[in-house]
Amino acid sequence: MGEATRAGNIFKFFAGECLRLGGETLPSVRPGIGVEITREPVGVVGLITPWNFPLAIPAWKIAPALAHGNCVVFKPADLVPGCAWALADIISRSGIPAGVFNLVMGRGSVIGDALVNHPGIDAISFTGSQGVGARIAQACAQKLKKMQLEMGGKNPQVVLDDADLQTAVELCVQSAFFSTGQRCTASSRLIVTEGIYPKFIDAMKKRMTTLKVGDALEAGIDIGPVSSQSQLEQDLSYVDIGKAEGALLAAGGQRLKLALDGFYMAPALFSESVASMRINREEIFGPVASVIQVKDYEEALATTNDTPFGLSAGIATTSLKYATHFKRHSQAGMVMVNLPTAGVDYHVPFGGRKGSSYGPREQGRYAQEFFTTVKTAYTLA
Repeated sequence: MGEATRAGNIFKFFAGECLRLGGETLPSVRPGIGVEITREPVGVVGLITPWNFPLAIPAWKIAPALAHGNCVVFKPADLVPGCAWALADIISRSGIPAGVFNLVMGRGSVIGDALVNHPGIDAISFTGSQGVGARIAQACAQKLKKMQLEMGGKNPQVVLDDADLQTAVELCVQSAFFSTGQRCTASSRLIVTEGIYPKFIDAMKKRMTTLKVGDALEAGIDIGPVSSQSQLEQDLSYVDIGKAEGALLAAGGQRLKLALDGFYMAPALFSESVASMRINREEIFGPVASVIQVKDYEEALATTNDTPFGLSAGIATTSLKYATHFKRHSQAGMVMVNLPTAGVDYHVPFGGRKGSSYGPREQGRYAQEFFTTVKTAYTLA
């Protein structure tokens, strides 16, 4: 319900953008000549979206693409065809001209490749894994197609000694485990300074005992099932990897057998982990978080940036000095202070750095950087 509301808000925002398309009129350095700078549609845009937000992510690609005058070929993840069909049905009943919006279904290895390599597609916007994103980047570069890639994260959440413990615990629980950890902005690395570390571990374990896992349609449930059998197997395999690497499984990490059959998993918390472990280097995309103990803020910042990803980063602190420094020096596209790393607005830019993102930002007014091209026109008066 929340995601459907967000998708509607995204379309409303970009409906307004249709009337906010700006340009510039400048004088030339040559007398009697005027210069106009305008934006035009890129052309036909291929949109490839993941399964974790099957309404919202398509919406924040489709809406700006249409608002800026492009035609769209939309390929959703094959795990979630129902949401894509519902969204396509709504768009088709809006009165949009035939052929402007198009839905194609199928495996990414087949349909996705066809979109990326088709000469009639002028640009590709993709959200998914880093490996697939890299292959799309290579194919687009060879064909000189414009590309926009969002490829996940291994997001850090720093907790300093001066943080409010209850605030820190709550934002870590929300970031790491809500939506079953299946968010590219989820915090899976909890970087905690040594003074608050013991209290933080105890408070996290206590808070996790109150989390209710079950049918997401039932009232009072905090965490629903993992998306699929293969995803559950991947999550559980990383629990085994963490234990084999020497981290301590402080809470959860087992498959749950509930009255309603499903891919249920108790959220897992590792303590006594180090930054070099696989559980702290690789994106798990499930309800698995590990705590890394550090000496002070300086080591926390260094550990924050010690990752090939750079999507979102958070800090829990009551120090304006450290909050300000962290906002400036964390190598991430989005920074949260005393807030969960997962949870962003639809009217501001979304995206990261390093291996998390490539190309122009998504959402808000910054979406025009991808979905339009700039034209400069000269006129002799």
